[in-house]
Amino acid sequence: MNEELTTRKAVRLRGRSFLALVLSPELPIADWLLELDDLARRSTGFFLSRPIVLDVAGLPVTRDELARLIDELAKRNVRIMGIEGARPSMLAPGMPPEMRGGRPAADIEVPEDGPAGSGKPAERGQASVATPAGNPNLIVEEGVRSGQSIIHPEGDVTVLGSVSSGAEIVAGGSIHVYGALRGRALAGSAGNSNARIFCRKLEAELIAIDGLYKTAEDMEPKLRGQAVQVWLDGDVLKAAVLA
Repeated sequence: MNEELTTRKAVRLRGRSFLALVLSPELPIADWLLELDDLARRSTGFFLSRPIVLDVAGLPVTRDELARLIDELAKRNVRIMGIEGARPSMLAPGMPPEMRGGRPAADIEVPEDGPAGSGKPAERGQASVATPAGNPNLIVEEGVRSGQSIIHPEGDVTVLGSVSSGAEIVAGGSIHVYGALRGRALAGSAGNSNARIFCRKLEAELIAIDGLYKTAEDMEPKLRGQAVQVWLDGDVLKAAVLA
């Protein structure tokens, strides 16, 4: 038996950082859920493909109440990957695991649609876009400002300007940025491992393809400020300077 153990291949353990969105419920929970429903109506797809952590620190709820809250979120397609700040008595078997040690990041501003029926975007949170008829790809005519999210799970997203720090592009296909990419770009969000990211100037906070992420500190310094393409090779996110 000892010989078998020594010849068996070792289990490979790897670390990887992910950027998660943190939800912090407030009492009364029913009113908070109504606010969440309103957010979902104003910004369709906002929670799509986002890893979500539920922060319940200081929230006076029981284990059963927490379980009901998680069920209510699941009905809204909000999938909880972990729970932060929970007392041991609040956690039950089958619940998402306890999360600890998260590093603070910039707040995410929720995009808001314009007035119903106006056909105009709001002053903040919604970029001006044009979608050619019969074409699943989305063209953003202007730059994407800080706090804006462009979410297009059906195909590619092309930004003719720059993507500011604190802005986010989520595409089911590839992402093309004709200016500087300073915010977050998540391509292949619907499971497309062949998606790519192209930009004229790489200064991104985070890039991801099919769920594999790299943050700014993980990127090679020589790529910063360069025209770059990013692609997925197996389970490795690769990047190269465009000629």
